[in-house]
Amino acid sequence: MQLRLQHVTAIRQRLLDGAREAREKGVTIRAMFQKFHVIETIRDSGNVLIVRLDSAEEAFEVASAAVAGGIRALEITLSIPGALTVIERLTERFAGEDVAFGAGTVLDGHAAWSSIQAGAQFLVSPNLNPEMIRVANRYQIATISGAYTPTEILETAEAGADIVKLFPTEAGGIPYAKAVLAPLAHVPILPAGGVTTANVGDWFAAGVAAVGVGSAITKAGRPDGDMSKVTAAAKEFMAAIARVKR
Repeated sequence: MQLRLQHVTAIRQRLLDGAREAREKGVTIRAMFQKFHVIETIRDSGNVLIVRLDSAEEAFEVASAAVAGGIRALEITLSIPGALTVIERLTERFAGEDVAFGAGTVLDGHAAWSSIQAGAQFLVSPNLNPEMIRVANRYQIATISGAYTPTEILETAEAGADIVKLFPTEAGGIPYAKAVLAPLAHVPILPAGGVTTANVGDWFAAGVAAVGVGSAITKAGRPDGDMSKVTAAAKEFMAAIARVKR
């Protein structure tokens, strides 16, 4: 993981050095390196929480509870009714905190721009849509773009995606990720699906940069709506990742 994303750290350091010089001249360039900070947040936390639920209110409450449990990167899927409003509310509630909220299931350039206007700090798609990536790069927003085969993975990387989302993962699982990463170890890959506290170490051992996790956390509070269970599930997952990174 460190090898595949170490270029991000190097680039961000150069930008930080530039920012220091700019501040001395009274110039603010926060927007220039915000993208790299988001990528580092995903790398350092080791995961993105995929929030795909039935209502905006449930999504907001679950996301807030997950943040309380230590989650630092959350994807709010546009399949949720009122998803953009959820992103707006979350970015307002956690303003100033080191948490990145992104939009998921972003399928075209229009959805990308709408998500950015709502405050999304990264965009996620299940497939390669070059226009989505172009819009995101135009405004220095991080992207996680879906692919499965080696050809798709390389095309996605060549299109300018910052991280490649390995999707779907249930069929091939960890052995497939390991096989794909053998020749493509330079590509930061994030599997979405099939990741648990029990096997997260095996995913990282296979070489992934970070993992996507969903219902194990987001639906932990069902059916009684106890959000403390979501917070507990988030803490458990973050602890599992911390053990892997030791």
